[in-house]
Amino acid sequence: MKLLTTVPAVLCMAFLGATFSPSALADDWNKKTTITFSGPVEIPGVHLTGWAVLPAGTYVFKLLDSKSDRHIVQIFNEDESVIYATILAIPNYRLKATDKTVMKFNEGIRGRPEAIRAWFYPGMNWGEEFVYPKAKAIELAKTANTPVLFTDVELPVEVAEPIKSVDEPVVVKMEQAPVLAIRPTGEEVQLAEVVTPPPAQAQTEVAMAPAPVSTVLAELPATASRLPLIALFGMLALGGALIVRSVRNSAV
Repeated sequence: MKLLTTVPAVLCMAFLGATFSPSALADDWNKKTTITFSGPVEIPGVHLTGWAVLPAGTYVFKLLDSKSDRHIVQIFNEDESVIYATILAIPNYRLKATDKTVMKFNEGIRGRPEAIRAWFYPGMNWGEEFVYPKAKAIELAKTANTPVLFTDVELPVEVAEPIKSVDEPVVVKMEQAPVLAIRPTGEEVQLAEVVTPPPAQAQTEVAMAPAPVSTVLAELPATASRLPLIALFGMLALGGALIVRSVRNSAV
């Protein structure tokens, strides 16, 4: 009888071990994504001096803050030791997800770096659409023949030291900045005319459900390890065997 009362506790511990195993969880709130560019790309936002255009190479994109409809995206070097840029972004459900994480403006125009439009976290059908200064947004809207998000708020373009906290004045200013959109015709329109916020449930699931840190290559990243699930099944099988053995001994 003592064995029978012990088995459920053992199984419960096995389940908890599988659920909270380090190999099964990852910090998904920041949507960490590694991206490799084959050519130079232009970025908006506040960047380190000399980094308005990212050279070809590998970079890490992460959210600094996503507590409102104004998201703050940061771009790091590959080992995450340097923050190159801090960018204001708006989650947009109207964007069409592709097999690539980043979409670019003015693609195919020779002699000019491509400008980043949006960043998709793999598996999501909505993207973080970047907000540009108004003058640049007008130029990109005409070039790409698509609406471009902009803000009139004057933000520092270059900084000597990277931005590391949501409490820094420039980040607070970004999150409070009014954002509009400019059409290719030059007409200014309200954000709601070109942006559809993701469903509240989708945003909640992204914030709560852990997922693997992702690397953007030709294929989407693999899912988390199955070892915890295998361990759970093993413990369940062991528990079942112990119960059967106990019943047999009782019968004898």
